[in-house]
Amino acid sequence: MTRPSPASQGNNLEQRIQRVETGLIPRDGPKGKNPLAQNLIDRMHHYNVPGVSIAVIDNGTIDWARGYGFADVGTNQKVDVDTLFQAASISKPVTAVAALHFVEEGKLALDEDVNRKLVSWKVPENEYTKTEKVTLRRILSHSAGLTVHAVAGYAAGEPVPSLIDILNGKKGTYSEPVVVDFVPGSKMRYSGGGFCVLQQLLVDITGKSFPALMQETVLSKLGMSNSTFDQPLAASESVYAATGYDEQGAPVRGRWRVYPEMAPAGLWTTPSDLAMFAIDLLKSREGKANRLLFSSMTRQMLMPQIESMGLEVSLSNQSASPFSHGGGNDGFRCLLAAFADSEKGVVIMTNSDNATELIVEIVHSVAREYGFPPE
Repeated sequence: MTRPSPASQGNNLEQRIQRVETGLIPRDGPKGKNPLAQNLIDRMHHYNVPGVSIAVIDNGTIDWARGYGFADVGTNQKVDVDTLFQAASISKPVTAVAALHFVEEGKLALDEDVNRKLVSWKVPENEYTKTEKVTLRRILSHSAGLTVHAVAGYAAGEPVPSLIDILNGKKGTYSEPVVVDFVPGSKMRYSGGGFCVLQQLLVDITGKSFPALMQETVLSKLGMSNSTFDQPLAASESVYAATGYDEQGAPVRGRWRVYPEMAPAGLWTTPSDLAMFAIDLLKSREGKANRLLFSSMTRQMLMPQIESMGLEVSLSNQSASPFSHGGGNDGFRCLLAAFADSEKGVVIMTNSDNATELIVEIVHSVAREYGFPPE
C-alpha cells in the first residue's frame, strides 16, 4: 500500500520507488568488490527481517509510504502503511517536544533544577549535585549525569511496576536506581533513566497521565492518528500492531514487551506519523509552522548543546543540517533521519532485532535517489 503526495503521483513516482526498492547495496559482501544492487525483499530474507515500513520525505511532504513483508508471520498479516511499530528510543524526541512546549508555556524552564517541579519523586542529591543540578536542558541533551543507559520493558504476563518503583530500582524492576554519578553538565552520556525522570516531571506538572498529555501536546496537534503512548497497547489497537521478532526469528513473548518507561521507549506509531512529526520540525525551524513549537524553540532544539547532541536529537556537521534518531526495543529496530536545509528525510521501521544493517542499506538507497547525505 502506497501513500503518495498529490504532487508526486504518476509513473515518475513509481519509478523512484522501484529504484529505491532495487537499489540496496549489500554491506556484508566480499571485501574489495563492487557488489551489485539488490532488491529490498531479497535483503529482508537475507537478514531474516519479516516486516519493513518506509516513509520518504521530499520538499517538506511525504512523497510516498509503503509496507513490505509481514507484520505477523504466523497469521500472514502483511505490513501496510497503517501497521503500528514500537518506535523505541524515537519516543524521546517526541517527548522532548512536549517538554519544550511546557517551557514555552512557562510551566518549565530549561535551566532550572528539576527537583523544584518534581512532586512525586526527587532526584537524589549527592556529592555530584552540590553545585551543578539536573536540569531539563541537561536531561534532553543527555548531560545530566543520570544513570541507566537503556530501559528493558516487561514481558507479557509479568507484573508491570510503577514509574516511581523503576526510578527507585525496586525489587521486581529491571534497572538500577536512577541517580547522578557525575557532575551534571560536565559531559554527555546517553540516559534512558533521564527520560524516566522527565516522564515523572511532565506527569507532576500536568496532573495527567503520560499518554494523555502526549496526545494533547503533540500527537493530536499533528493528526498522528496512528500513534499512542498507551502501555500496554489497547486491544483495539493491537490488531494493527506488528509482532516483534528476535535474532533467531522467533516472536517476542506475547508479541512485544510492555514499557511503563513510556518517555524513553513507549511510543507505538507508523513511519508516516513520524514523518509528519519530522516535517513539522523542519518547517518550524524555518518559521513556516508552529503547530508544535515556535521557530525559536525549534531552532534551539536543533542546535548543538554538548558534543553532537541537540535537545534530544543527534546532529551532524554536514551542510545539509541533518537531525536523526534511532531506536531499538526487543523485536523492533527503526530510524528517523531528516535534513533541514532541503526538507528531505526518511523514516524506517521494522519488526526484527536483525534489521540494523538492513536499515542502513535502505537509507543509502533512499539517499542516492533523493540526493541527501546518508546517515
